[in-house]
Amino acid sequence: LTKPMENSTQVKLFYLFGLQETFNNKSVYFTLSLITYLLIITVNLTLIITIIQEKGLHEPMYIFLCSLCVNGLYGTAGFYPKFLLDLQSDVQVISYGGCFTQAYVIYTSVTCEMSILTVMSYDRYVAICRPLLYHTIVTSLTVRKLVLLSWCYPLFISLIALSLTVRLPLCGSRIDKIFCDNPSILKHACLPITINQIWSRCLIVVHVLQVLYIVFSYCQIVRTCVKSAKGRIKFTQTCVPHLLTIVIFMTVTLFDNLQGWNNVNITLKMRNAMAVQFLIIPPVLNPLIYGLNLQQIRRAVFRKCNTHKIIDMRR
Repeated sequence: LTKPMENSTQVKLFYLFGLQETFNNKSVYFTLSLITYLLIITVNLTLIITIIQEKGLHEPMYIFLCSLCVNGLYGTAGFYPKFLLDLQSDVQVISYGGCFTQAYVIYTSVTCEMSILTVMSYDRYVAICRPLLYHTIVTSLTVRKLVLLSWCYPLFISLIALSLTVRLPLCGSRIDKIFCDNPSILKHACLPITINQIWSRCLIVVHVLQVLYIVFSYCQIVRTCVKSAKGRIKFTQTCVPHLLTIVIFMTVTLFDNLQGWNNVNITLKMRNAMAVQFLIIPPVLNPLIYGLNLQQIRRAVFRKCNTHKIIDMRR
């Protein structure tokens, strides 16, 4: 154990090798990434501010949507600022503490997104399948508990996962991605990672149960909605976008995790492409297909824009 412990003290920096194939187009990638990050901030903040300021939107569905947008800003804040700096640097490095912090933020954001999507599925299930009991079941206290749970659970399990990794001595510092994540760090562990793998598999079981619950909820929702034209319209407006985003999110997340743990033989460009989808699609699409697709939010946003125009004209 002495040698691994000595090696672990030498790992003060991690080297990110995910950008090795982009040296000739750094300015293009920087511009596109900056525009994307500004777009993510704009659309998510617009939705968050609108929901907070409009009292008519203080309903469970919109509160959960607001929580989803906050998570989008939180997760991308752990990636884009560092990524933009790396695109301006000749060598992409990150400190030991910075790497673990970035891994924690991204991992927490992913888990939190899954939890919020599960809560939103529950909300839609009760609203459509048990409409008469909706306000009895989904009370303001229940909403607060569900929002708190959807955030505390990811923060807690992510802390455990990273704590299990921090205890390990490391014998390397190369990260073959454009950001730090737990599997990439564990590849350099000098000791067996059996406990980490067991914990990871336990979390996979939990996530599978969440997916099964979402599938069950939507099976019940579809059965209820097909019975009437009004139900089909409601399903199309509020559930189809939700379902689409869940499928995209789970597909990209699952692929990223599998190639991280099992050393799937894919090119560096492919790894980067999956990472970009993972950090662009949910943060951009969530406020668009969940928020702007809903009439109440669309009207509130347009009303706010018109109000600002009138104020500017008076000036």
